[in-house]
Amino acid sequence: MDQSGLFDLNSQPDQGETLQLGDAALVDFPTAFDRETSQALFDRLYQDIPWRQESLWIGGKRREVPRLQCWMGDAASLYSYSGMRLQPVAWHSTVLEIRRRAEELSQCSFNSVLLNLYRDGLDSVAWHADDEAELGDDPVIASVSLGADRPFQLKSRHSQPPEKHQIWLKNGSILVMGKGIQNRWLHQLPKVKSLKEARINLTFRQVQKLNAQA
Repeated sequence: MDQSGLFDLNSQPDQGETLQLGDAALVDFPTAFDRETSQALFDRLYQDIPWRQESLWIGGKRREVPRLQCWMGDAASLYSYSGMRLQPVAWHSTVLEIRRRAEELSQCSFNSVLLNLYRDGLDSVAWHADDEAELGDDPVIASVSLGADRPFQLKSRHSQPPEKHQIWLKNGSILVMGKGIQNRWLHQLPKVKSLKEARINLTFRQVQKLNAQA
């Protein structure tokens, strides 16, 4: 039985906390989902998503990405990054419920999402920006966190020494990365060696149709 519609995705107040970074901004909604709903969403995604571990060529060697992933979205939302070409799997009903909440808070529409499963604190993602051509010139991205709290770090791309910030991505939160963030800032999720709990992250995006068909 599909129970995704039983999740109370509108139970929390829409109180965003803004971090202004020059002419760009992050808006964090730390209680977008309540604790019970967050756990139910985590359990459903952990069990149902077709997780896989991708690998990349780095320095002439093939290395496994330190996390599990799934690219999901509309049929035309092909996506490339770090030399990988990702074909979307069909939308899962629970992910569609989460997307509705992300769109409500961000006031943006999304046709795709990259799901990451960080199995423990040794899984991570290095410094990068989500600035691929398919996402357009200045994308807005909504990042949903379920499970373990993790630190999220940013550093400026065009200043020396780089300006740095850190915020905690909490269970049940939605972080909206507004226009200007991907062009002017890098971000990473560093390792936390002492952490044993898992985290699921969903980053909702809008793949441009013209580029997606190239």
